[in-house]
Amino acid sequence: MNIAYQMNGEGPPDLIWAPGTMSHLDLDWENPARARLFEGFGRFCRLIRFDKRGTGLSDRPIKMATLEERTDDIRAVMDAVGIERSHLIGVSEGGSMVSLFAATYPERVQSLMIWGAQARWIASPDHPWGQTPEEHEEMLEMIRREWPSMDYIMGPGAGLGKDADPAALQRFARYLQAAASPSAVLAYEQMNAEIDTRPILPAISAPTLVMNRTGDPVAHVEAARDLASRIPGAKFVEYPGNVHAMMLDDMDTILDDIQEFMTGERPAAHSDRILATVVFLDIASSTERAAEMGDAAWRHVLDSYYRVVRKELDRFRGRETNTAGDGFLATFDGPARAVRCGLAIVQGVRQLGLAVRVGVHTGECELMGDNIGGIAVHIGARIMAKGEPGAVLVSSTVKDLVAGAGLDFRDAGSHALKGVPGEWRLFTATA
Repeated sequence: MNIAYQMNGEGPPDLIWAPGTMSHLDLDWENPARARLFEGFGRFCRLIRFDKRGTGLSDRPIKMATLEERTDDIRAVMDAVGIERSHLIGVSEGGSMVSLFAATYPERVQSLMIWGAQARWIASPDHPWGQTPEEHEEMLEMIRREWPSMDYIMGPGAGLGKDADPAALQRFARYLQAAASPSAVLAYEQMNAEIDTRPILPAISAPTLVMNRTGDPVAHVEAARDLASRIPGAKFVEYPGNVHAMMLDDMDTILDDIQEFMTGERPAAHSDRILATVVFLDIASSTERAAEMGDAAWRHVLDSYYRVVRKELDRFRGRETNTAGDGFLATFDGPARAVRCGLAIVQGVRQLGLAVRVGVHTGECELMGDNIGGIAVHIGARIMAKGEPGAVLVSSTVKDLVAGAGLDFRDAGSHALKGVPGEWRLFTATA
């Protein structure tokens, strides 16, 4: 049986990551949030991740592995790497794996961390948290009928939440299709229903940290609290959020908490947020134009479009941050230059027979390597989506900041921006 594993970062310390029901080592790096999480671990430890048998890049046996056999994958990986003792972190169903390993091999565990897990996943009279048998059967039928379904991804299976971005949902659906076959998922979910680690939890002697989000749709926070109470000396930490994953805006706080728990030292506070003006733009009706022109002709138009946009970004000191298809995200250190750049791009692409939508907003952004994130970026994208072709639409924040800069604005009314609280007053910029 071949178990695939990957390492990033340098140890000591070493940290073994036990995944949930399914995983895929290579595709993890194609998800920006997951990649950032694993890179964050790599800053203070050697992170060793693996795909358990039957999933991802590991061998796909005909018969799915029991919890005991899946737990043995941890030992196999440690032996292959040459590690006698290691820190362990188990995520979701991986929490059951690391709990059993820590109770069975205490001499090989330096510390234990559990994220988003329950001692048992099916509710019972003495454990009122989890799916009812009927709800679990409905989930199994969902897997049989449609794998992977959006109901599974948003709800009891992956727990991305009902407010997840549609693009993120589609990306995760492709990830799950590659991570495990429908029959493997069905077999593991059936076996997970039989898991109950409560009898072995008191035997865990390693320092233990149990973590859970308040509104986790997969692992109930009170069930995680109960799990922690059964492990001698375990610490329980609750984080806000209505998803199953670590990858929210508080990811750095979680990483700092884990680093402090593992090493006894909390990293020095660091600033990874800046005030910037973000500009989003895309070509209106690009799909229809591409279909009319054909791929080759449309490619030439896009090349010309890129040259115009990049020329204006360079002229107005904008920094290209992200490009996808005909969409651009750029940042500026001044809102007036951002607006003027948007107006220049609108004029420049007209000679190509194109109309672009431009959205501009100023706010605090989170640095993510060469990219940026945060609520200001989401607001900028939503503003662009509200714009008319050939128009530069800005937030009231931008309008107020460029007073006296010689720019004119027309009131575009108040708007609800998807996923952003409140009403937003928007304005159309003119030169």
